[in-house]
Amino acid sequence: MSDTFEALGLGTELVTELASLGYEEPTPIQKAAIPPLLAGRDLLGQAATGTGKTAAFALPILQLVGGTKPEPLKPLALVLVPTRELAVQVCEACHRYGKGLGIAVAPIYGGQEFHRQVVALRRGVHVVVATPGRALDHMRRGTLDLSALRIVALDEADEMLDMGFAEDLELILEGTPETRQTALFSATLPPRIASIAEKHLRDPERILIARDAATKGSVPKVRQTAYIVPRPHKIAALGRVLDLESPTLALVFCRTRLEVDELAERLVGRGYRVASLHGGMGQAERDRVMARARAGTVDLLVATDVAARGIDIDHLTHVVNFDVPSSPEAYVHRIGRTGRAGREGVAISLVEPRGHRLLRNIEQATKQKIAIATVPSPMDVKARRLDMTKGAIREVLESGDLEAYRSVAESLASEFDPMDVAAAAVRLAHEALEGDAARDEADIPVIEGFGRNDRPRRESPAPTEQGQRASRGWQWSGPQQGGAPQGGDREPERGAPRGAAPRGQWQDRPPQRGAPRGQWNDRDPQDMERIFIGLGRKAGVRPADVVGAIANEANVNPRGIGDIEIAELYTIVELPARDVDHVVRVLRGATIRGRKAKVNRDLGIRK
Repeated sequence: MSDTFEALGLGTELVTELASLGYEEPTPIQKAAIPPLLAGRDLLGQAATGTGKTAAFALPILQLVGGTKPEPLKPLALVLVPTRELAVQVCEACHRYGKGLGIAVAPIYGGQEFHRQVVALRRGVHVVVATPGRALDHMRRGTLDLSALRIVALDEADEMLDMGFAEDLELILEGTPETRQTALFSATLPPRIASIAEKHLRDPERILIARDAATKGSVPKVRQTAYIVPRPHKIAALGRVLDLESPTLALVFCRTRLEVDELAERLVGRGYRVASLHGGMGQAERDRVMARARAGTVDLLVATDVAARGIDIDHLTHVVNFDVPSSPEAYVHRIGRTGRAGREGVAISLVEPRGHRLLRNIEQATKQKIAIATVPSPMDVKARRLDMTKGAIREVLESGDLEAYRSVAESLASEFDPMDVAAAAVRLAHEALEGDAARDEADIPVIEGFGRNDRPRRESPAPTEQGQRASRGWQWSGPQQGGAPQGGDREPERGAPRGAAPRGQWQDRPPQRGAPRGQWNDRDPQDMERIFIGLGRKAGVRPADVVGAIANEANVNPRGIGDIEIAELYTIVELPARDVDHVVRVLRGATIRGRKAKVNRDLGIRK
């Protein structure tokens, strides 16, 4: 195989454009796929995420349709993809590669204004990049005519089948000319893919790019670690791991959209900047989430596998499997989103004790060992935060711009020991940057392996007093019956006094990132009072909404917020007594979840 794009048979315009974009050498999938596609062969390709297969089919398509003027509503090439994000990504790639050829490309997907898509199609486009459902809608309305189609490419075909697009794909392919060329790419080749290939591809060139071969020369450097954690302790464990890792941006995978929303809400309560991404969101909302992620205003992106399809963010440093996927292929897909282009990435998995089979299957399939680690202790987290503070101070010292502050330091040094002055400055910097993480009282069982003789052991310090299992940001309130709480959040019990903690309810304690989580029981209960907010679960109120309103509107330090109890029609919040009048006054003029609420002291309830 050749080591240059020009030797693969690509035209001068494409080669020049690729050189200007910094592409020097084709990847294995590109070397294997481009020549047969340029020769007019059908192709069945299997390659993992991140191997460069978008360019493998996009470049031959652009060369095939370039120099021809398309008729209105009759594109010359069709690319089918499973998600809106991937449609946009492929469309952008076609625009970049085909700039010198004058190629017109139109993305067609649900959530975008239908009329705007029709206008683009009527102008005449060379390439349509579409999700199957929206492509079929246009075909049925007569605004997409596939009779002039020269080539069809199916990207992430296995994912389209998993999403229920099998019937749509059949109808679309049946509506294309028999003389068309077809390229089918998939990360896996289950029987359903083989059936489609046998029916719609003619003597295809078959390409299999194993992950190791695909990344030769630019192997993704992914550090893979698993933590064995019982399910009730996963959130507390994840919080500690994230604090220790300090990711620039982490993609956290959950199985369902419900789990995405619940986990995102709890992580917001722990002070992280979190965004959710799942199939139940509208396109405008998804676009805003991706814009925030790319702009660096999000710490954690919590998503389902389907919603994360096609996500490619340069500064994504960590992938977290909150639930380990059942198939090794899905695991490879997930961790392939980090460690790209020679950058080092981190893959973290939270594995339940009974999940050893899943982990072993992944190791066997990937032929890579996944390290088993113990959940960081509170002292580990504290040491890491101090180390981060040390690094930040070192950067300031190296910058050398300290003249304006030297007089203050000299004045204090003449009055106190210079080392004490420096230590005080470090303390202030540490509290400002990360907060005082002196104590995390979450009682997480320490499990060091899957062997028969491994037994969970409790970490020190011991659990808090009966009736309270304190963890960073969440506290179990109510009688302890039958051990650890089950089932997460619960509605307040019927007949319980307003403001009383419902039995068996997790109560949110959401400090900001870096705030001293886990110190909530140190307050003097006589200094706390409660306020009543006339909006609850029925209005969609979440703990994060309440904390955000109090912190941002009333400018109150969220570390002082106590229990938050969200009932169906109201919310009770515990605050320092000194802040109550101010918060009540400000919240009366503010909105929560877009609605104004009745806000006042919770009379008769004083703690």
